Amino acid sequence: MTSVDNDANGAAAPTLELLATTCSSGTCPTIFRSDRGTILIQGYAVDARRAGVNLAPDELLVEIPSELLAAVRTAEV
Repeated sequence: MTSVDNDANGAAAPTLELLATTCSSGTCPTIFRSDRGTILIQGYAVDARRAGVNLAPDELLVEIPSELLAAVRTAEV
């Protein structure tokens, strides 16, 4: 499990459990489950405007390999 004291907004950051990843270095697409009952995705940043997606100011668009979703299906979510 991974934990950080506070997030960017000053709120207590979630504790993360690794569900699936594409490598062992920690700097590649990864899917985590948080102690808040949410899923966090680490992926490659995508320019939402160029992709034709409208996002809220506090949202980000990321890209992950489809194999990562297949890997997380085997984890208990």
